[in-house]
Amino acid sequence: MTDTSDITSQPAAPLSDWEMKAFARAKLEAELFTLNKATLLNALTLAGVTRVVVSFDGYGDSGQIENVEAQTGHDPVTMPSAAIEIAEAVWDQAEPKRSSVSIAEAVESLAYDVLGRTHCGWENNDGAYGDVIFDTEEETITLDYNERYTASENYTHTF
Repeated sequence: MTDTSDITSQPAAPLSDWEMKAFARAKLEAELFTLNKATLLNALTLAGVTRVVVSFDGYGDSGQIENVEAQTGHDPVTMPSAAIEIAEAVWDQAEPKRSSVSIAEAVESLAYDVLGRTHCGWENNDGAYGDVIFDTEEETITLDYNERYTASENYTHTF
């Protein structure tokens, strides 16, 4: 699935003050995600990392990253220790908050961001598991997402 949603176009109906602030924040978050992604993938490329696989698992109202593996080709490598600047939207602020973080922290931040943008609540109830894959050669972040659920089937037979 390719995410093609466009939250940057102006809504048609008049909005309340809160809705306008929420719209502005969502728009800024989308712009910052693109910038943060480019910054992170560039830093990984410069360090010779071609791929990072972040495995996550969540259920019962808690979830976490289980494993992070940096790779060059198919070989595991140590995550680069360099720091990069990422930015995050702050409610009712036109300017983002900028932070210098390690590449490992940036990977984790963007992985959680991808989960929150696509499957908010992935850690609830039966939960979900999967991988967030950062591919520097393709310049992509791919979410491989598996959602758990409990099913029930009922059969009634009267003869």
